Amino acid sequence: MAPISPERARPGGVFRLLAAIVVPLYGWFARLEIRGREKMPLDGPFVLAPNHHSEIDPLTVAVATWKLGRLPRFLAKESLFRVPVLGAALRATKMVPVKRGNQGALALEQARVLVENRSGVIVYPEGTLTRDPDLWPMRGKTGAVRIALAGGLPVIPVAHWGEQQFMPRYGRLRLWPPRRPVTLVVGDPVDLSDLRGREHERAALEEGTERVMAAITALLEELRGETAPPARWDPTQHGQAETGRL
Repeated sequence: MAPISPERARPGGVFRLLAAIVVPLYGWFARLEIRGREKMPLDGPFVLAPNHHSEIDPLTVAVATWKLGRLPRFLAKESLFRVPVLGAALRATKMVPVKRGNQGALALEQARVLVENRSGVIVYPEGTLTRDPDLWPMRGKTGAVRIALAGGLPVIPVAHWGEQQFMPRYGRLRLWPPRRPVTLVVGDPVDLSDLRGREHERAALEEGTERVMAAITALLEELRGETAPPARWDPTQHGQAETGRL
């Protein structure tokens, strides 16, 4: 079992309840193997950047983060914090709200919260399920890198594969057979040191995001035993919307 971080030592009642429900439930669908455990920091703030190819893979990342000794926290729309019950749960688990407005200022505020709480946040750089027909990571957005550069936080790339066996992209959940193999690998932090102090420059954000996407793709190539296409899928070049269902 992985060592437990200081924040996991006292996760709070809501997190304990969610873990007691979600971890065994997820275990029905998937037999999760985690590689690169030693690369997850056990203390301090961080940004975790996974690929996204199935509606259920946030559960993979959340369960893996929990098993790795940290509390899984995601960015969540600010409007969800105003929903009865759900909003209380989001606040109790200290999810990070996403607001409208100046993206640089918001990233700085989000980074400040992470640093103060010495916690991590899970940010999907693609922003939505990949549009790539073969489920390779597509073009990324700059949100993860904005937060990382604003707070001087490490960006840890993550890749996972196997969920498509029981929940294909935009498909139905398959209950049988249970415990399909799913593998998640944690990579080395992406080097953004030369971009520090340039978080307000578009070129720096795009360069950092490309480094993060390249790291995620390399990890996924390792898991799949295949080589990704030389050019990352860009929805705008294929007449596709970048949000919502295909």
